[in-house]
Amino acid sequence: MEKDAVAAGNSEIGGLVNTTEIRILICYIMSSIPEPVPGQLLADVLHYEGLANYFEVSDAIAFLTEGGQLQIVDEKENTYTATASGKDVAQTLRSSLSVTVKERAYAAALKMMVRYKNEKETDICISHEGGHTFITCTAKDGDLPFMSVKLLVADEEQAQFVKNKFLDSKNLYSKIMELITK
Repeated sequence: MEKDAVAAGNSEIGGLVNTTEIRILICYIMSSIPEPVPGQLLADVLHYEGLANYFEVSDAIAFLTEGGQLQIVDEKENTYTATASGKDVAQTLRSSLSVTVKERAYAAALKMMVRYKNEKETDICISHEGGHTFITCTAKDGDLPFMSVKLLVADEEQAQFVKNKFLDSKNLYSKIMELITK
């Protein structure tokens, strides 16, 4: 296929430089993930992974929404799902993308969704008390906190590291509950 997409920031081997392939990849991801996907985060993660230029992904999401392959679920959170038409595109044209690109994109999107969900369900507060730095991570059930973990850390940098680990961890609170109740 002809290169017709901007490749800036697309330094990885296998990065997509064709607008049609980027659109197919987005339909593939949106139809593979059963929950609404945040469009801007998807553009960030595909760009970060070197799979497609951020602006090309953003343009493709807008094009696919306008064309009826994607539908916006929540404008405030900028989340989308694939429509029946988008799922048909993904199913029909998925063989036009390499297995490696699909696997990398899908794995990155799943990781992004874990973090997105954790950010919505966790309050994280970094505080300084008596010359010490603490990080408090609180899991919420709706608006109610159901578990908090407060850790003494060395400094602000370590607090940010711990914060990122909490947000990237899948089922961390479930694992803690399992350990406590065994």
